[in-house]
Amino acid sequence: MTELKDKIVLPNGSIINNRIAKSAMSENLSNKNHEPTNLLIDVYKKWAESGAGLLITGNIMIDSNAIGEPRNIVVENRDNFEQLKAWADTVKGTETKLWAQLNHPGRQAMEQINPILKAPSAVPLKMGGRKNASSKIPQELTENEILDIINRFANTSVILKDAGFSGVQIHGAHGYLVSQFLSPYTNIRKDKWGGSLENRARFVVEVYRKMREKVGKEFPIGIKLNSADFQKGGFSEEESIEVVKILSKEGIDLIEISGGTYEAPVMMGKRKESTAKREAYFMDYIEKARKVTKTPLMLTGGFRTPEGMKEAILSDQLDIIGMARPFTIYPQIAHEIFEETRLDFTVNIKKTGIKAIDAMMNIIWYEKQIKRLGQGKAPHPNLSPWSVLLNYAWLIIEYKFLKK
Repeated sequence: MTELKDKIVLPNGSIINNRIAKSAMSENLSNKNHEPTNLLIDVYKKWAESGAGLLITGNIMIDSNAIGEPRNIVVENRDNFEQLKAWADTVKGTETKLWAQLNHPGRQAMEQINPILKAPSAVPLKMGGRKNASSKIPQELTENEILDIINRFANTSVILKDAGFSGVQIHGAHGYLVSQFLSPYTNIRKDKWGGSLENRARFVVEVYRKMREKVGKEFPIGIKLNSADFQKGGFSEEESIEVVKILSKEGIDLIEISGGTYEAPVMMGKRKESTAKREAYFMDYIEKARKVTKTPLMLTGGFRTPEGMKEAILSDQLDIIGMARPFTIYPQIAHEIFEETRLDFTVNIKKTGIKAIDAMMNIIWYEKQIKRLGQGKAPHPNLSPWSVLLNYAWLIIEYKFLKK
């Protein structure tokens, strides 16, 4: 698998040592003060030994008043700087890079965690998790609040750079705040932040520019971008291609492609028949994106066999293979790919048979596997979904009622 071992040079001159990357997953492993824990750090020590060229953290929130999940990490100041340094140091002595993913949930957050929602527009989220009808409608962000969030992205990126992370990634996919600005479904503003695609893309462009201003040209900045929202009236594939052009012109270093939101979670569902043979979910899109940009492209979603990964790289349509869930069950995954000691990295989670619960399992089952890795335990492919659900329910109760 020599093709997967090739290095890639990013636009700013940074080097990623091979073509295998761990994409971001929700770890949910902060302490009650939303600081990195030793358990989380031990997980990344494990993944640093995987042989991957790049690890991207789960979403790090930039604002303690805008948290998506009960145990998200928040970095808005240097209060937890020593723990951040320890986290960044997990890849020391390896050839693996560690990037931090920066995020703001916008309207997409649990009521128990984030009772007051702020978003580009007052468009409610059409999914469970918020019982009070009025709490489902987010408050429209003011101009000053938008500018504050832009500065927060930049502030957090500087802190993480100083802590020793190898780069940062803007989370612009899956229905969080950046993708809410991009989508005409969730952004119905009439000012300079809404309306035309140019206006809707203004937020992510200004976030990138402010981050670049603060971290300098030599520090990598990437983005995770939806190929489309897959919602009626939402962010389309054609618009996504235009945003790829815009960000490429701005000089972004890596564009990771995914798709969907938690209202329309295609990133967790079945692949199109036209792409199933090539494993990845969004191969049709990536071929179109490659025609409009020379910026390195990372594709995440669906890769499970070394042969499929090799064919994707040889196609010259993408540069980096992104995987997430397989890293929870196969923590030595890159070594196994390169040495061809395992030919399939399929993950089949156990389910309850209850649709609403099993939708949650697509996240919390893997969070439990991540926690096992941090505890020094082996992955448990047959882990009971009911035990996972009970554990997560306790986590919510603990957060809401026992938080100091």
